[in-house]
Amino acid sequence: MTQKHNTEPIVVTLDAGGTNFVFGAMQQGKSCTESITMPSMAHDLDLCLSTLVKGFETIISQLDERPVAISFAFPGPADYRNGIIGGYLPNFPSFRDGVALGPMLEERFGIPVFINNDADLFAYGEAMGGALPRINQRLREAGSSKSYRNLLGYTFGTGFGFGFVMDGKLNLGDNSCVETFCLKHRDYPDILVEDGVAIRAVKRVYRELSGDNRDLEPKDIFNIAEASAEGDVVAAKEAFATLGRVAGDAMATAVTLMDGIIVIGGGLAGASKYFMPALLEEMRAKIKTLAGDTLNRVQMKVYNLDDSAEFEAFAKGGSTKIKVYGSDREVVYDPEKRVGITISDIGASNAVSLGAYLYAVDNIK
Repeated sequence: MTQKHNTEPIVVTLDAGGTNFVFGAMQQGKSCTESITMPSMAHDLDLCLSTLVKGFETIISQLDERPVAISFAFPGPADYRNGIIGGYLPNFPSFRDGVALGPMLEERFGIPVFINNDADLFAYGEAMGGALPRINQRLREAGSSKSYRNLLGYTFGTGFGFGFVMDGKLNLGDNSCVETFCLKHRDYPDILVEDGVAIRAVKRVYRELSGDNRDLEPKDIFNIAEASAEGDVVAAKEAFATLGRVAGDAMATAVTLMDGIIVIGGGLAGASKYFMPALLEEMRAKIKTLAGDTLNRVQMKVYNLDDSAEFEAFAKGGSTKIKVYGSDREVVYDPEKRVGITISDIGASNAVSLGAYLYAVDNIK
């Protein structure tokens, strides 16, 4: 399904992180003003809300025409349809008791306000204007008749975010709670998977394996893995490989249920050279029946779409011709079920902003 968008309106957007708010505005699916970054002040509700208002006011003051909506991402579970943020929000502790953020902003600015989970909007941006159309275009250029309509979007960063788009429609669930961060950790079944994939996981695993007690960030650990900084190279590489195995386990469960292209973005995506091999190995692992039969963990064949040789095989598939019974006619049959994984090439922040823009345009009444 191709979804049509009215691309003339201006929509004010926000990428809301636990550390910073990034405000902007989009028109025709592209930024139409310089973005503004402000500290989120997430620990203090009054400061946080005043920062939000100030940021939106500043962006709107720079526009030549009135925006039709505000649409932005907010991390963690909430009642997004009603614009109420609350619940288990590690990055926004001051919101845990519930904040009617959408209604507050609608009253202040007099335009519709759409709030969604950041990973949901990441997935929507990638499905409508990022990884999914890019991959389908590459398939057409390779002469493949295969085309994908579904996308699973993951963000590796402060948390382990997830969003799912099916046939051009963002799946919000009945409770605004389409999540995988709370699945079981591959190695510690009593622990949630996010503790094995997020930034804190890379830092913890490196520290445990190396005995290095410096306060290092993932970028520092990446540089150690690259041998461009002092530290334990083996431990640094294993910290990212561990992330890959834990994420791959969760992804194997999700793609088995949802069947679509997987795109990864977020602050840790730049370390894919160190986590992707382990992630793919995990997704390509075997599983057994009680009768002793061995099956693939994921029933589809899993490809790394950022590897040229693997993409070529992905595009080719297993196409063959079979005869139609009772006639001389032949039809093309491709028995190979397959999915692919790619790293975002537009970046998580851009994908979130694009997703926020398109979601607002699609839903303005």
